[in-house]
Amino acid sequence: MFTYADRIKPDGHSITIYLENLLAKRYQIPTFQRDVVWEKENVKKLWDSIYKFYPLGSILIWKTNTKLESHREIGGIKFADDFQSNEYQYILDGQQRTTSLLTSIYGGNIAKNENFNPTLYIDLTIELIDATNDTSYAKRFLFWDEIDDKNGQIKANLGKKKRYDEKLIVSLIDIIKNYVEIERNLHTLGYGDFENPYMQQLRRIREALYNYKISFIELRGIEVAEVCQIFERINQAGKPLDIFDIVVAKTFRSENKTNNISGFYLRELFDKFKQTISNSQYANIDNWTLLQMLAVVVKLEFPDAGIQNITDMYLNKLKTEHIEAVWSNFKIAVAKTFDFFDNILHIKGGRLIPYRYLYLTITAYFYRNDKPDYSFLNKYFWYYSFHNADLLTNTTHLWEHIYFVNQQKANSTYSFNKFDIDKNSIRKSFYSYRGRLSRAILSLYANHKPQDWAKPHRDILSDVYYLLTDKPNLHHIFPVNFIKQSGIATQIECDSLMNIAYLSQITNLKISDKNPLDYLKQYDEPDLEAVLRSHLIPTTILEWSRANALPENALSIFIEERINLLLDALKLKLEGIEFNVFDMSNRTNN
Repeated sequence: MFTYADRIKPDGHSITIYLENLLAKRYQIPTFQRDVVWEKENVKKLWDSIYKFYPLGSILIWKTNTKLESHREIGGIKFADDFQSNEYQYILDGQQRTTSLLTSIYGGNIAKNENFNPTLYIDLTIELIDATNDTSYAKRFLFWDEIDDKNGQIKANLGKKKRYDEKLIVSLIDIIKNYVEIERNLHTLGYGDFENPYMQQLRRIREALYNYKISFIELRGIEVAEVCQIFERINQAGKPLDIFDIVVAKTFRSENKTNNISGFYLRELFDKFKQTISNSQYANIDNWTLLQMLAVVVKLEFPDAGIQNITDMYLNKLKTEHIEAVWSNFKIAVAKTFDFFDNILHIKGGRLIPYRYLYLTITAYFYRNDKPDYSFLNKYFWYYSFHNADLLTNTTHLWEHIYFVNQQKANSTYSFNKFDIDKNSIRKSFYSYRGRLSRAILSLYANHKPQDWAKPHRDILSDVYYLLTDKPNLHHIFPVNFIKQSGIATQIECDSLMNIAYLSQITNLKISDKNPLDYLKQYDEPDLEAVLRSHLIPTTILEWSRANALPENALSIFIEERINLLLDALKLKLEGIEFNVFDMSNRTNN
């Protein structure tokens, strides 16, 4: 009977046996393993530890009948693409050491250093003097470029080249394949005495190659989903394993032309799809979100497929055949979702979408929907973005929303309940990448296609100025330093999104820390009022500029007027939907 204690089995193999098994394709390295960082010094230290019989740490092997996508080569050494077995042995931890050991003995290629020969040599003339404070490994273990300088410019290499020609410097692979010949050569050179230091060095490295036991820990009876946590816990200092990497590996299928079986590679499908929308900011969507969108669609198409949620445990259950079945319609739905955000709502970047789950719910709505109701989608988006309660923050909310949008898709009927909006929440909102209301307000600003103050009729957000990185191109209408110097407002009022506008970098530099009364005069042309309205900015500020008089509480007045403009704009978006506006700052209803 298989028990939990059977899941872990310690074992050990010599270096030569391990590498022979690797070359015989008894081990595979899954593609979710990260790229190897190969450095000469580290490889030499690795072999010094082996030479001194120091422990290296364990190689973690996962034994399973699940076929994953595996690396087609290790250190430049090719492996078969169509490897088949009843049980696969995947190296979960130890790729770095494995690659170093393999290339040191059998040669190969090192990524980003293709001209370098990684074959390792040992200088038998270098003795071990002090094991506790020893740096002799740097001279004992050598690479070819340290032995022979093609241009003859390194004089220090001349002695090494002479020792190589005398076969006192030998490669590790030669010690494995031609040990007797090396030993005979030492006898010929007069170093054949059993106690001779050169003979001792030769025997010591040979003993390390054949008798140094690499520790293995074998994992059995473990599902793919658990591999994510195991991998992350043993690589805490490195990049965590993404469930996307696991799904890519698990759904991979090699092409078999003989049996008319096509290949399948999810990573390539995602990359090609993103290329088709490369002109959109949404092409930068992360693979995890895209995978969750895919899982939602698979659940809609195959209710009994076992995809009950979008958590890693259920994403792990995605199957190749299900992805293939939905892929064409899925791409169309996702493209329509991004187009809706980009060209209908005019939100030019994913960092402003109030809820990440909106990607999933709207994709579900567009999936196999030839006649989408954009009036409904607009109301759906703004209703939940500004609702006083957070109603799309967990997977329970998510499936409720998906049911709701699919009901509308099927029946073309829908209704939204009356909801509340707190003016004080809007008043105190400041830019936050993670803030739902913050992003909702900025999305509403973006939706009105704000114009450039200096160049009316130019959309700021469709211009090259607006590139979402860590933060949108946002600037204070009442500049921060002006507020500090004049003392006209609190820090909360200063940083409020009601004091924020999208401006071009050039315009912002011209404004600098100037009084709004002064800088607005530079742009006071006939179109400026329309430009300000496109930013939902009250034109009262322009009246103050023309009168050259700023009220004592100017920013407070400005913020209240802008809140009202925002709410008026929202009423138009939510035509037919009631919402109650209240103000928690004074607890009075409007």
